[in-house]
Amino acid sequence: MAYETIIVDISDHIATITLNRPDVMNALNATLLNELTDAVQDADRNEKVRCMIITGSEKAFAAGADIKEMSDKSFVDMFRSNYFVDNHDKIMQVRKPIIAAVAGFALGGGCELAMMCDFIIAAENAKFGQPEINLGVIAGIGGTQRLTKLVGRAKSMDMHLTGRFMKADEALQSGLVSRVVPLKNLMEEAQAAAHKIAEKSQLAIMAAKEAVHFAEQAGLREGIQFERRVFHSLFATEDQSEGMAAFMAKREAQFRDK
Repeated sequence: MAYETIIVDISDHIATITLNRPDVMNALNATLLNELTDAVQDADRNEKVRCMIITGSEKAFAAGADIKEMSDKSFVDMFRSNYFVDNHDKIMQVRKPIIAAVAGFALGGGCELAMMCDFIIAAENAKFGQPEINLGVIAGIGGTQRLTKLVGRAKSMDMHLTGRFMKADEALQSGLVSRVVPLKNLMEEAQAAAHKIAEKSQLAIMAAKEAVHFAEQAGLREGIQFERRVFHSLFATEDQSEGMAAFMAKREAQFRDK
C-alpha cells in the first residue's frame, strides 16, 4: 500500500513503520495519523507480522502535532471532530507489541505517540517533552496521564508546566524509556528486541501485553486476579506444553501460536 507520510517495511516478521515528513520534523497531521493507524491495524491483522517498530529520523521521532493544522480550529471544531480520539483508540487496541525507536525530538504529540507504544528504546540524542503549555493549551493525546504514571507527579508537573525537555539519560532514570543506546545502534537494537519478541508464543505475548496494560488502570488486587486468570488460561494452549517440554529437554521451543 502506498502512503504519503510514512514508510512501511515488513521483513522477518517485523513491521517497521517510519514517520516520513522530514520538512516538518515528522509533525503529526491528520494524514500521518490516519496512515499510521491504518498501518498498525494492517500489521495487527497480518499473520506474518509478530512485532512492530515505529520510528522517525535521526533528528526527530516526531516534533509534535501539526500546529498549522490546528491553529484556526475552534472548540466546536475540536469537540465535534473528537480530534485525536479515533487514532488514539485504534492504536491502543492493537494487540501485537509495538516498540518506539526514538532519536532526536519526541515532543508534544510525538512524546505521546512514543508513550502509546509498549516500550521505548531511545538513542543518546533523544529529547522528550510536552511543551504544549507554550501554545496556551495542554497535551491532548494522553500526555498528562501517561507521563505522570511513567515518571511520577513531580517530573510530570515540571515538564507540563514549564515545557522543559527531558534528555535520554534522565528519561532512562525516570522510567520513561527502557534503554538508551548510541544513535548508530538504535535500529539494530530495536530490531533485535523485536526479533526476540517474534520468537515467543504470540498467545503469551498478547496476554502479557494485555495484563501489563490492565495494571495501568486497575488496583493491585484486581490486577493480580486478572493476571492469575490469564496465567491459568495459558495452560490450555499447545505453546505452554511445548515451552515447558523444551525447557526440560534443554532445547529451543518451537511455538505454533496454538
